[in-house]
Amino acid sequence: MIKKIFIALFFSLITLSTFAKDVDYEQIYRDLPVPTHKYVHGIDPGEYYDMKDSAWSPYPLFRLTGPLFFKTITIEPGYYLLTPREHEGSWYMLFKEQGKIKYIIPVYKRDITPEFFYDENLPKPQLTWSQRVHLNFLDFVGKHFASSKRKPAPQTYLEATDLDNNYLSLVVYWGSHRYYMVFRTVEL
Repeated sequence: MIKKIFIALFFSLITLSTFAKDVDYEQIYRDLPVPTHKYVHGIDPGEYYDMKDSAWSPYPLFRLTGPLFFKTITIEPGYYLLTPREHEGSWYMLFKEQGKIKYIIPVYKRDITPEFFYDENLPKPQLTWSQRVHLNFLDFVGKHFASSKRKPAPQTYLEATDLDNNYLSLVVYWGSHRYYMVFRTVEL
């Protein structure tokens, strides 16, 4: 029984790796349009609804140490909050700096995050005794008094892969979806 599971896992990994190699990132990069829409005063209109139940920003923080290029857009080094947004049926990633939208980059693929992805890839917090007692108390209060229950922030994860021909693939996991983008590391 265990041998069958390992054999099935092995073959599934092989097929996934062959599918991953068949992606033509250069063609995807060429086909993606440069975004032409803008937001009024650089403010994300959906940010309030995402943050109303959180004490801090639920968006993943992306630290960029060198410039990235998407056609005519140059993303300068810095710290950016990455926010996925839909506009007229297409998905875009908003690069926000100090609460203002600085860059809008198209997403070429959006799909569902695997079921146990966050459990397998996010580290478990190492809590002290007093922190565990405090969290257990808050869980107890939230369990018995529904009005005081806190909603958890969506889980996030970033995955950057350096590709051939000076391309970079960036995958943003946010909640139940993941968003794929492609950049160049060298300007054309």
